[in-house]
Amino acid sequence: MQNIKAKIKNGALKVWGLAKQPKYFVGAVVVLAIFSSGFFLGRDYTPAEAKVANVTDKDANGVTNVDFAPFWKAWQTINEKYVPTNSTTTTNVDDQARVWGAISGMVDSLGDPYTTFFPPVENKNFNEEISGNFEGVGMEVGIRDNVLTVISPLKGSPAQKAGVKAGDKVVQVDKTPTAKLSTEDSIKLIRGPKGTTVKLLIVRDGVADPFEISIVRDVIDLPTIDTETKGALSSNSGASGKSPDNTGDVYVIHLYSFNAISPDLFRNSLRSFVESGKSKLIIDLRGNPGGYLEAAIDMASWFLPAGKTVVSEDFRNNTDNTVYRSKGYNIFSDQLKLVVLIDGGSASASEILAGALHDNGVATLVGEQSFGKGSVQELVSITDNTSLKVTIAKWLTPNGISISHQGLTPDVVVKLDEAKFLKGEDTQMEKAVEILDK
Repeated sequence: MQNIKAKIKNGALKVWGLAKQPKYFVGAVVVLAIFSSGFFLGRDYTPAEAKVANVTDKDANGVTNVDFAPFWKAWQTINEKYVPTNSTTTTNVDDQARVWGAISGMVDSLGDPYTTFFPPVENKNFNEEISGNFEGVGMEVGIRDNVLTVISPLKGSPAQKAGVKAGDKVVQVDKTPTAKLSTEDSIKLIRGPKGTTVKLLIVRDGVADPFEISIVRDVIDLPTIDTETKGALSSNSGASGKSPDNTGDVYVIHLYSFNAISPDLFRNSLRSFVESGKSKLIIDLRGNPGGYLEAAIDMASWFLPAGKTVVSEDFRNNTDNTVYRSKGYNIFSDQLKLVVLIDGGSASASEILAGALHDNGVATLVGEQSFGKGSVQELVSITDNTSLKVTIAKWLTPNGISISHQGLTPDVVVKLDEAKFLKGEDTQMEKAVEILDK
């Protein structure tokens, strides 16, 4: 135990902090307040013109297979005949806007909600979001079964306080239906400055009719981690970053996001766990929409020997496939009993961490099916003020499960009893404690 304490204290490595920005990003979608969708930056690119020529003009045998004549005929017809109906006079057509629209249409034809083109205004907003300037309602959304769906409201966010829940389907924002909107277009409607109000029309499983939730937007503080102890006879909460009381015999780490400081805070929590002398640990990933890939790899490395697979990155060209492996901190012995809690709000980096610990035989998964956000987006600069966020790979757990296709199925499925939860009883947490107490 003393050796474990020394490893954690010394870091077993220097966990990176805010000064070093991670390369990969695997959250769920750009939030109305936080990061999401998962992308990475910094590659070199073939000139766009060359790529278009190589991909569209010739097939593998060198035969031309795409005819751009219809596109140019439509372009010229608009130039010659189009009259704007929202103006009393004929105005010049904005050629550049048509270019952005053509690119957007091409991207939409892929049917992938995570591949998005950002024209100048949207590109500026997107860059502001991922740099940390967050005002909105504080919830993560994605497309599930072609419907805009809440992955998870952030803890303490305006969305959570207003009653938004993971799995809620947002069918209308103010007076605008979301059925034909992209994720980003829906986000633009929901996002807004502090103090303003947005109304969401919600469809919720188990509720007969759609209902409206009004949310007052605010500055969003991203929560990261909380700890507490639990046991059969007691439950004592501890503040974030502090050691909990030693009354219960189960140590719980509630992890809310995978951001740049998460690895440091997670290491500190593990140090407190070790110093408590306990051997039973719960990592609660419920409602955690994800974040940085590097954070998930770093956290998994505390439980896995060096070289064990954390997650695989499956590209279109199999020769580019990458396996991310444990850094091998591996400070815990076989005496550790570990349960990971997941639910429909657990996505992306949460699924990577949970899948790695489960498939390597370290943890038991308890809760409900995870969201299933297991794809990687790359942010490509198209011009100086536009960009394309494009899906380039999917994540596979160590056992080869595609996170995007299936999500993660718990070993022990436990549905959260909403009525009991409102009274302070957490049926999923209770089951996790029961499993560890056996």
